Amino acid sequence: MRAQNYIKKNKEIAEKFLAWRSTQDIDSLKRLNLGWSNWGFGRESFAEGLERLAKNNVRFVELHGNHYGPDFGYTEKEVLDGIKAHGVEVSGTCGMVSIESELSASSFAVRQRSIDYFRREIEFCAAVGGKYVLFAAGAVGRPAPYDAYDYERSVESMKIIAETFKEYGIRGAIEPVRPDEVSVVHTFADAKKMIDDVNHPGINYIAGDVFHMELCEAHIAGTIMDYPGMMTNLHLADSHRRALGTGMLDLDTILMALYLTGYNNPYCFCSPEPLGGGSDPYAQAHGAPDKAMLDQLVEQTASCFYEREEAILGASDEEIKKAYDLE
Repeated sequence: MRAQNYIKKNKEIAEKFLAWRSTQDIDSLKRLNLGWSNWGFGRESFAEGLERLAKNNVRFVELHGNHYGPDFGYTEKEVLDGIKAHGVEVSGTCGMVSIESELSASSFAVRQRSIDYFRREIEFCAAVGGKYVLFAAGAVGRPAPYDAYDYERSVESMKIIAETFKEYGIRGAIEPVRPDEVSVVHTFADAKKMIDDVNHPGINYIAGDVFHMELCEAHIAGTIMDYPGMMTNLHLADSHRRALGTGMLDLDTILMALYLTGYNNPYCFCSPEPLGGGSDPYAQAHGAPDKAMLDQLVEQTASCFYEREEAILGASDEEIKKAYDLE
């Protein structure tokens, strides 16, 4: 029986990974940077979330971009004291894009609010040692476009804030999001086109999310291979947008693609964001946390990630060939 196309792609990537691995000193090889996108922790204190991450050897935190106004959000002291106490570093910031503050809005007032918001987040991210600020091109929870010009307005707004990214040395990263959640930029190809149209070094990266990629890309690992050097963060969750290892996500092949594209470097991160279903997940950012559930979520996800990472790096060639049915 002829193999399905996704299996053929898996085999191609596994073969390339085996060839690459044979040239590496695995014991001294830098591992991938595992972090966590903490806005899913809701109203829990920053310190409590960091304690959970440190307990599970999660070494980076992607900050909830919660500076919704000058008087809101984490303080610099709060973050710097927390990461020092728990041995966790800031990877970057997850920009929050809602109908009240979005770059593609038909209202100039809403766009200005979004531009001001991102300037605050860029400055704060730099102050606490982060590397990137990611964002959707349109509001999460608004899948219907305002009109035919959502894309053009988003590009125009990004051109305004791009210089601030450059000034602070922070990577601006566009996140493609499924069409059930946003009106514009759903694929890596869409994000690449928008980056080309913005045409500024301040916004030059893509923030991937395997949940959205599973719905909008032909092959998750194949897409990673197609855009080497462009992705700076990858949100992780299993196929049902929950803890890794509890669904049907092909994590092994994704990890292989990350290593093949040199993703194991100081500027690139894997940040689990297992939010569950629904077309507007932002409610979790402000809800009361279920601490037992969050403990289990982080423990399961981190242990699965590290287990599968060491499996692909440490398995024998014969074991990988058998797993991928290679000749």
